[in-house]
Amino acid sequence: MKSLKLLISIIIIFSSTSLVNAKEIKMGKADWDTGYFQAEVYKMALEKMGYKVTGPTVMKPQVFYVAAAAGDVDLWVNGWFGNHDAFVKEAKGKVIPVGYVAKNGGLQGYLIDKKTADKFNIKSVMDIKKHANEFDANGDGKADMVACHPGWGCEEIISKHFDELGLGDFINPIKADYSAAMADIISRYKNGKSILFYTWTPNWTVGTLKLGKDIVWIEAPFSETKVVSVPNATKSKLNMGFGVNDIRPAANVDFLKANPKVEKFLKKASIPLADIASQNLKMNEGEKSERAIKKHAAAWVKENQTKFDNWIK
Repeated sequence: MKSLKLLISIIIIFSSTSLVNAKEIKMGKADWDTGYFQAEVYKMALEKMGYKVTGPTVMKPQVFYVAAAAGDVDLWVNGWFGNHDAFVKEAKGKVIPVGYVAKNGGLQGYLIDKKTADKFNIKSVMDIKKHANEFDANGDGKADMVACHPGWGCEEIISKHFDELGLGDFINPIKADYSAAMADIISRYKNGKSILFYTWTPNWTVGTLKLGKDIVWIEAPFSETKVVSVPNATKSKLNMGFGVNDIRPAANVDFLKANPKVEKFLKKASIPLADIASQNLKMNEGEKSERAIKKHAAAWVKENQTKFDNWIK
């Protein structure tokens, strides 16, 4: 009889564990590779908590928030707020940001090579107008500038800049694959040509091209943003045209209500900006396969085991 009771207890415990492990999280991730590492670290934590995580599936921001609102995907950790504020508003309370991967982690704006900035005293994106031919790669008379993919939050803000400041009169925004376009920019710079591009941090672009040495931030006098102090810029204080963003998880509200442990975890977890930048640089140096990124995430967890374990207690 005792043996039978013990067997029943074991079956019940095993069944309960199976139910916990059977809980599935449908996870998305950004379609910019500088966000893959964070997604992998968080996925590892969720799996360690006993969840089965499908994905993360690569998605554009505008697709993720629609899918999350519909319940087709549960969460991602690649939200940029305020770039993504409008997407959350459109979700009408069905998706919310929760916790912080990197608070104040997202600096973004326009940069040019320092040599050209110094030579022509270029301080602002408006100064490009007089020297557009220096940045013209296709011979159309306009400066070529690497911009953002359609569907990214930054694309909407850049479009506002073009409308308000009339940038389209002298700048041609390149919206092709960002990494490929930036590879062309770096090649152009190495060949002694002037370069103009949008970027954000953390990002491998400012690891390959050194801020303050190779490239400098320039002003974008946009009416919706303020003058701030920024290192490695053409002025000690300038209007970047973009507000500083928080990199945050975002999740379906009903999913969070049903999984309070996940919500608590998301509020506890974070990754130092320097660690994200370090990993991004490794990707730029060639370690950018899915296998390599998983290896980077596992190595980071091992180096930060105490912190990681505290997240999932």
